[in-house]
Amino acid sequence: MSELFDEVDEEIRREQLKKLWDSYSLYIIALALLVIASVGGWRAYQYFDAQKAAEAGDSFNKAIELSEQGKHTEAEAAFAGLAAKAPYGYRVLSRFRAAGEAAARDPQAAAKMFDEIAADRSVGTELQALARIRAAGLLVDSATYADMKQRLEPDTGAGATFHNVARELLALSAFHANDSTATRQWLDMIALDAETPPSLRSRAEALQALLPPVAKS
Repeated sequence: MSELFDEVDEEIRREQLKKLWDSYSLYIIALALLVIASVGGWRAYQYFDAQKAAEAGDSFNKAIELSEQGKHTEAEAAFAGLAAKAPYGYRVLSRFRAAGEAAARDPQAAAKMFDEIAADRSVGTELQALARIRAAGLLVDSATYADMKQRLEPDTGAGATFHNVARELLALSAFHANDSTATRQWLDMIALDAETPPSLRSRAEALQALLPPVAKS
């Protein structure tokens, strides 16, 4: 008797499934096709994205070769092209390299390009800081100490990524401005910082030796 009831239950389930299929088959098929299309679209996106990255990598390497061959104008143009159309990572790298190539012909123009990167929050705080340092390095011999201090003072704190370089650039700028007090301030910060690299510490000591002796009170 139980087998009979099982068969009846099975028949009822089949009838219910048939009714569901008849009512919703189009929706089920559409959903299945949507899932297949989504997966296929994602795979296609990954493929073409990888293709673009590979092409950008080849172009980036060719631009580096131009730079290494001393063809800075051609290299700058190549990096500028990548900065405009390459995938994000290569765009950012190419902006730095284009500015670096421009430095050979026009330090002021290159500093402006680095300033534009430093103002772009999308690149991240560390790359913004690096761009500020690069711009300041190009301007250290021409900008006023007040301008250099405005540019770099936020990067001189102990927690800043490039605080050692920022301090050295400010010491040099103050020295060029004949501001011995400010020069000593930055050199002392360098000397007292246990994280100062040996090479920078040596340069700071050499600059310290060029300062006039402190007047005794």
